Amino acid sequence: MRTVLIIDDNPAVGEALSLLLSLHDIRPLTALSQAEGMAVLAREQVDVVIQDMNFSADTTSGEEGVALFASIRAQYPDLPVILLTAWTHLETAVELVKAGAADYVAKPWDDSKLLTTVENLLELSESTREVKRTRSERRRRREQLEAKYDLDGMVFASETTCRTVELACQVARSEVPVLVTGPNGAGKERIARIVHINSAVREGPFVTVNCGALPSELIEAELFGADAGAYTGATKAREGRFELADGGTLFLDEIGNLPLSGQVKLLRVLETGQFERLGSGRTRQVKVRVISATNADLKAMIAEEAFREDLFYRLNVIEVNLPPLAERSDDILPLAEHFLDGRAELSDEAREAMLAHAWPGNVRELKNAIDRACLLVQGEPIGPGHLNLVAGTTQAPAAWRNLDEPSKETVESALRTHAGVISRAAQSLGLSRQALYRRMQRYGIES
Repeated sequence: MRTVLIIDDNPAVGEALSLLLSLHDIRPLTALSQAEGMAVLAREQVDVVIQDMNFSADTTSGEEGVALFASIRAQYPDLPVILLTAWTHLETAVELVKAGAADYVAKPWDDSKLLTTVENLLELSESTREVKRTRSERRRRREQLEAKYDLDGMVFASETTCRTVELACQVARSEVPVLVTGPNGAGKERIARIVHINSAVREGPFVTVNCGALPSELIEAELFGADAGAYTGATKAREGRFELADGGTLFLDEIGNLPLSGQVKLLRVLETGQFERLGSGRTRQVKVRVISATNADLKAMIAEEAFREDLFYRLNVIEVNLPPLAERSDDILPLAEHFLDGRAELSDEAREAMLAHAWPGNVRELKNAIDRACLLVQGEPIGPGHLNLVAGTTQAPAAWRNLDEPSKETVESALRTHAGVISRAAQSLGLSRQALYRRMQRYGIES
């Protein structure tokens, strides 16, 4: 149940506020002193605190309230605190709001306004707890994966990528072919490596061939090898990638670019483990785990008779999909920090720009942007201008919003709580005034 702690040495204040909150399905707790209030916080789950600014009849300085707020802030930094203040403490209360208090309410208070403030802060508190729960669950799942599997140093924080990595680890021990799908630059080879290093052939070689980077007339020679004289320029016999990968894994990147003649021979190797080098009649036998990857729609290519259907089903026993970076935006900032490797720092504005960018080039584009920015900065934090993000590739809010990014409802709630005062609303959200203005503009919220 939603819980509010009232810390005030006047029992009548506690009783009045308790009645008000109870009438609106909010559980009230009361404490008559600073020490009692801290004790309640230590044993109860509290969502919002309402604290008095003065606990002594001998002084009206508000020093006791300042000390109490400092103690709460130090031990419970995310707990919203409303300051209950007389006019003599107004200046002090304003200073404490700048220091992180959620708001202040003057005595005598207006029930309706106070209740609205409390309700909005309860919503914000619940949102904060949900973020923490989600983060904690993700950390736990990642730690479980890292304890059981070798993740090859892959950096991720999103639920989407976690599921992809988890599936890759689970299918690794089988010997069936795996097809990794996803756009260029998303990190498909990293997924293939995770499959390999957690497989039964992890001690064997991991051999890569990019089917899209070779002329069609050379792909068969690359895959299957060639004897001397097999083609113009073949002065000596050479091993193909299948021979080099014997006892290990062969990663066929951009498999959709393999010509039909090569597809026929590949299908045979997958079925029998046998092939012949170009220009040779000798049949060779290998045992290779095949992982392929593509950014193409292979089913559409089958319909166009550009890709063999039987080969597709042979390769696609297990499909592991790695979505574009725009669909796993929680990975953006962790990846950026990884690529920075301590060379520079990101400004808040740069972080916002990165979260709002669509990243059409995916992880590869992100790495290039960070490397470029590190060359341009000279001891200063990286700003949006250093990243050289292409105009017109900003995502819609629903696609890019990060877990730490306040939703439109949260921003509106903060603005209502603080009566539209931008500085106080921004502070309650952990944003700068400029950052809050940008989010208001993005969400279409009027000033």
